[in-house]
Amino acid sequence: MTAIDPGTLTSTAEKEARRQRLFTRINKADNWFQVLGLAWLTPLLKAAAGDNPRAQMSEIWRLLGVPLLAIFLFLGAWATLAPTVQTSLGAIPGPTDVWEQAKSLHADAEREKEKETAFYVRQDERNAKLVAEGKEGRVKERVYTGKSTYYDQIWTSIKTVFFGFLIASVFAIPLGIAAGLSATANAALNPLIQIFKPVSPLAWLPIVTMVVSATYASDGFFAKSFLVSAITVTLCSLWPTLINTALGVSSIDKDLVSVSKVLKMNTYTKITKLVLPSALPLIFTGLRLSLGVGWMVLIAAEMLAQNPGLGKFVWDEFQNGSSQSLAKIIVAVLTIGIIGFLLDRVMYALQSMFTFSNNR
Repeated sequence: MTAIDPGTLTSTAEKEARRQRLFTRINKADNWFQVLGLAWLTPLLKAAAGDNPRAQMSEIWRLLGVPLLAIFLFLGAWATLAPTVQTSLGAIPGPTDVWEQAKSLHADAEREKEKETAFYVRQDERNAKLVAEGKEGRVKERVYTGKSTYYDQIWTSIKTVFFGFLIASVFAIPLGIAAGLSATANAALNPLIQIFKPVSPLAWLPIVTMVVSATYASDGFFAKSFLVSAITVTLCSLWPTLINTALGVSSIDKDLVSVSKVLKMNTYTKITKLVLPSALPLIFTGLRLSLGVGWMVLIAAEMLAQNPGLGKFVWDEFQNGSSQSLAKIIVAVLTIGIIGFLLDRVMYALQSMFTFSNNR
């Protein structure tokens, strides 16, 4: 009978231990891959580590191959059918035309950036010359006032939606907690929620515009168009957070409420130590919904309020009516969709960081 070398057993055990540690790390990383929309990386890493490569390749195909195939089929259908659909500006542009306009917008932004840089270089040279000549009193610092680039408009829209979203959250979360804790508060708020929740941003916009125009100074810190758009976002996006917060608070385990009474917790301690941790998953669900609603509302608000964001870009291109306008509008539509997806991923990442998960 052949003797088994103890060293071989030890080496095998060490390899297996390293392999298990590797799989543990991959499983932990999978939580963040899920958050970032990169779930296909998990089976790829497992296949590289030798964990049933055939099964992992099947999972990669499902998570990555199928979505990519669907995108290619969509692009193919778009390229084939677009020339057959006529509009007042000509045929619907295909993917190639839209890509060319995207590159054109990028090139315009680069040229505008070069102009801005050249402007400040000339200003600095002029001011330095005046100082050297002893004419400090004539030194002036001017701000470049060139046209907004496509990237500037994207950034304006993002700032506007987050401003409105934060205001909505400041009001919605406390009101939701009150409605969840008190049946009386819930009875008072519920009719208002049911009445105002379905109201379109196009109905709120004229009211907000008149109120802001009458009460806000023209030389204030924020532009009036920015405030009109942001407040309209607030009025339309606070309801999902309010409703989900109230639902989360009212769904707290009754045993926990009984414990808080036994421990004689005051209201502040009860909310911070018991209510919020228990209700956070539903609160974050409401926040994600509110941000999505706010982003949709914002584009319509910017169109009418003329806030210099993506909504105004779409409206200006529609009014322009050039041969490239339709392709640029489609670029904006795709940009709006991609940013909306990224905003949802950001909120999902925050939810994963601040809420309990059995997988982490």
